[in-house]
Amino acid sequence: MKLNDTQLAQVDAQIKRLVKTDSYYGKKYRELGITDVTSQEAFEELPFSSKDDLRNAYPLGIQAVPDEEVVRIHSSSGTTGKPVIIPYTAKDVDDWATMFARCYETAGVTKKDRVHITPGYGLWTAGIGFQAGAEKLGAMVIPMGPGNTDKQLQMMIDLESTVLTATSSYALLLAEEIDKRGLKDKIHLKKGVFGSERWSEKKRKYIKEKLGIELYDIYGLTEIYGPGIGISCDAQNGMHYWDDYVYIEIIDPKTGKTLPDGEEGEIVITTLVKEGAPLIRFRTHDISRIIPGECPCGRKHPRLDIIKGRSDDMFKVHGVNMFPSQVEELLALVDGVPSEYTINIAHDEPANKDIMLVTVEAEGRVDFEQTGRQIRDLFKSRIGVTPKITVVPVGTLPRSEKKTQRVIDHREQ
Repeated sequence: MKLNDTQLAQVDAQIKRLVKTDSYYGKKYRELGITDVTSQEAFEELPFSSKDDLRNAYPLGIQAVPDEEVVRIHSSSGTTGKPVIIPYTAKDVDDWATMFARCYETAGVTKKDRVHITPGYGLWTAGIGFQAGAEKLGAMVIPMGPGNTDKQLQMMIDLESTVLTATSSYALLLAEEIDKRGLKDKIHLKKGVFGSERWSEKKRKYIKEKLGIELYDIYGLTEIYGPGIGISCDAQNGMHYWDDYVYIEIIDPKTGKTLPDGEEGEIVITTLVKEGAPLIRFRTHDISRIIPGECPCGRKHPRLDIIKGRSDDMFKVHGVNMFPSQVEELLALVDGVPSEYTINIAHDEPANKDIMLVTVEAEGRVDFEQTGRQIRDLFKSRIGVTPKITVVPVGTLPRSEKKTQRVIDHREQ
C-alpha cells in the first residue's frame, strides 16, 4: 500500500520539521543529507528507525519540540537495556485518545458501557490509554489497574462492568477465577478488548466461552502512541488501523525490502502527525501482513492481519530455529492441553549440548504420561527437535497480569 498524496505531504512535513531540530533524528537526517521526501521511491530509501536508536537517544534525545510543549512522558515495558522514553505534546495525547475512542466504537462500545480497565498505569502506556479513549467516547471508566483479583471481581459484579480491557494473560486468569468460583451468572461483561501480546486460538476460545463475551484484538506500541492505533471489528478479519495518523508498510525482515499487500513480513510504522517524538519507518519486529481488499464490515480503513509473532522471538536449539507460534500450533493438536506452556533452555557443559524442557498444562481427564509422549513426538516430527516434556495440572503455571514470558533461555544468563 503506497503513500497517498496527503500522507506523502505529511511525511515530508515531518522530515522538514525534524531537520530543523537538534533531536537525535534531526542530526541523523542532516548528516545523511536528507531534507525532504517527494515520492514513494524516496520514502522507501529513508533509513529505518529502531528501538536501538531510541535507547541511544536516552533519555529525551528524540524529543522534537521545546520542553514547554511536552505535557507527558511514557516508557516502554521492556526489561532489557536502557528504557525507551517517549515525550508527548497535548495534541499527541488528544490524538491518541481520539484513535482509542475510534477503537472502542469499532468494537461496538458506546456511552452506555462500563469499561473495566486492568492494564497497568504509570510509565506504561496501557492503562491511561484505555481510560482516555473511553472518556473521549463518553463511557463510564472503572480504572482498576492490575492485580488484586478479589477486588477486580467484586467491582466487576457490583458495578456491572460490560467491557473488560486486559492483556490476554490476565483475561485468562480472570476467566479461570470466574469459572472456579461459579460467578459467570453474576457478571455482565459483553465485550473484551485485549492487547499487548499474541495469543493462541485455544486461549481465545477458552476466554470467550468462560466469560461469554465477544473478543477484539487491539494493536499499538509505546513508541507509536501506545495501544489504540488499530483494532479488529465484528467481521473478525484483521485489525483496522488509522491511516490518517500512521502509515504502515510490511518489509522483509532480512532484506528490508518493502513487500506487496498480502505478503507476510515485519510491520514498519511511520507517524504522520505526531509532534513530541515523530518516528519515520520504525521497525516494530511484529510479524503480520496488510490484508488486501475491503473488509466485510464496510469500513474503509486498511487492515493488518492478527500479529503472528515477532521477528526477534526466534530461538535456536540444536541448530533448529523455532518460534513460540510453532509451539502453540503444535499444542493445539493435542486433546486436553490448553494454551499455557513454558520453555526452559539450558546448555549441559559436560555433554556439550543444549537441553530444552517444555512444561505444559493438561486437563485431569487425560493421561499425563501419554500426553507427554504425544507432544514430544509432535516436536520431533514437525519441528525436528526432541525436548523433555513435563505435563502438569491446569492452573500450575504462573499467570501474569502483563505479558507472559514463554521462553526462558538460561544460556544467555
